[in-house]
Amino acid sequence: MTTSPSPIANPSVSGNWPSWVTPELVAGRTLSFSELRTAGNWTFWLESRPDEQGRSVITGRNPDGKIHDLIPPGYSVGTRVHEYGGGAWDVRLKKGVPQVVFSDRKRGGVWFSDGTTATQWAEAGEIPEHRYADLTFDLTSDAVFCVRETHGEGVPVAALVHVHSDGRETVLVEGADFYAAPRPSPDGCFLAWFSWNDPAMPWTVTTLCVAPLDRTTGTLGPVTNLSGPEPCSIIEPCWSPDCTLYATSDASGRWTPIRFSHDDTDWHPHSLNGANAEIGLPHWVFGQRSMVPLPGNRLLALGIRHGLNHVLLEDNGRWTDVSLGTPVNVPQPLEDGRFAWIDSPADAPAAIATGRIGEPCDRFRNSVTLPPGVTKADIATPTPLTFPTTNGAEAHALFYAPASSTSALREGEKPPLVVMAHGGPTGRANPSFAFKVQWWTSRGFAVLDVNYRGSTGFGRAYREALDRQWGVADIEDCLAGVKAVLDRGLADPARCVIRGSSAGGLTVLGALAQSDLFAAGTSLYGVTDLRALAEETHKFEARYLDGLIGPYPEDEAVYLKRSPITQAGGISVPVLFLHGGADKVVPLSQAESMRTKLEHSALHVYPEEAHGFRARETIEDALQRELAFYQQVFNS
Repeated sequence: MTTSPSPIANPSVSGNWPSWVTPELVAGRTLSFSELRTAGNWTFWLESRPDEQGRSVITGRNPDGKIHDLIPPGYSVGTRVHEYGGGAWDVRLKKGVPQVVFSDRKRGGVWFSDGTTATQWAEAGEIPEHRYADLTFDLTSDAVFCVRETHGEGVPVAALVHVHSDGRETVLVEGADFYAAPRPSPDGCFLAWFSWNDPAMPWTVTTLCVAPLDRTTGTLGPVTNLSGPEPCSIIEPCWSPDCTLYATSDASGRWTPIRFSHDDTDWHPHSLNGANAEIGLPHWVFGQRSMVPLPGNRLLALGIRHGLNHVLLEDNGRWTDVSLGTPVNVPQPLEDGRFAWIDSPADAPAAIATGRIGEPCDRFRNSVTLPPGVTKADIATPTPLTFPTTNGAEAHALFYAPASSTSALREGEKPPLVVMAHGGPTGRANPSFAFKVQWWTSRGFAVLDVNYRGSTGFGRAYREALDRQWGVADIEDCLAGVKAVLDRGLADPARCVIRGSSAGGLTVLGALAQSDLFAAGTSLYGVTDLRALAEETHKFEARYLDGLIGPYPEDEAVYLKRSPITQAGGISVPVLFLHGGADKVVPLSQAESMRTKLEHSALHVYPEEAHGFRARETIEDALQRELAFYQQVFNS
């Protein structure tokens, strides 16, 4: 990306500016990185490639800087445990050579690969079907610890299992509704994990456990509950090199790391307060890492403060902010003292990077190369906003002004505004560079990405402010955010639109029904009927609505009142629905039913897509279809 002087910007109609962000750039040439790990001086990550139909590949960079694919062609890493997946692979070095285990997105099961061939360790089966996630190598044998979800008749059953290379599976623990993060200690003597039971979600109440591993019988010894006296969310167990156990708990009001020391009689907790940030993420997917223990009893963490990411180091009871790029997950240590991470600043696309604390980083694998001539002036960056909302509360958002080095607002003109309602609703507006924002800002739109009450990164109380208030507080905060932007003169009140995906779709439709602030809205695989969702959705979210709305069917009247499908009469502006035909989380029937109740609406279905769009052709079409929809509305 160049920083050379740009030509003088020409005034032109905002919303129609010529843009460097093409559909092909967004969908066809942009890699997606996740779940970075290290071993020795190797760096590994999961790389999703749209031009290979969204295939996800375990990729590694050796100490000499050469990049390798570590699974054979024809395989794609993925799992459908909890439908959202994650944590579908692990890696180890054996005599300096990387070996991986993974679950294949289509074949399922557990596979082992040295990069050239793949050998199956466990079969998925058909009835019952076994799904595997959160794979973690057993450091003492050719086996993995993992979560197994069995789908047969009735409700899926979860367990922690030990899968051997010869196909044997040993059930280590079962009985809870959900399990996650089976993590063996470095010496192979203990296993830690967390679990939870309906109607709790992993960001409300979990149980952290640890147990000795009996290597002679292949089973666990007596289980110790480390959760503490008060119900809380305690997640992400991990071990230091000296076998000290860490986790992060929100018992103090926000996710804060805890260190557990062990003696001959018990485990002893030591809370690591003072970070002035929330260290932890809601467990929507497996494989998330917010902290990593370092030698010398130190802890490196990624914290969220005022909606922005910060790298933090705890050393001898003191937390300090450190300079180590702009990671989306905690940087992982390399053997030579450097760190590796997925670097994702606000003003540049993501890249895999390495570096040392306080020094410039080496961004060696870019997710995409920007077109020639793109300058800093062409990229919108976020400004955090805090604004008053209902009941004397405050809400938060990230605001992006239009950005272009060649176009400018006409004299006296204010830009159209795209309001974004994130999914979850226990999600977050992320400040990292994203084409879903630049697509709009480069064309002359302003963007408001709302962290409504219930969002992550602002502590437990803010997250719990959406309890029994979904479909109320989130909508109020989006409307309050728009009014705050308009009061500041940052957008055109006649050209405000709102878009949201999944849970955000409910917020979109509710906002359209309850206000006249918007000219149009788009629901991407969004929720429209809460009763149907409670009856049809998958196991992981089957009781999620108990906390967000109330127990069902006891509170059926509330479900009806909050459902967009019963508020359709209040929507008078055009609505665009984009949905996947294979969606098991929010079934297509939700969009179809809502579409029939709205005169000025359109529904486009992508038959092969599930919950979230992955195929290159789908992403390109959805972007162009939504842009054309708003432009038509503005010109009518």
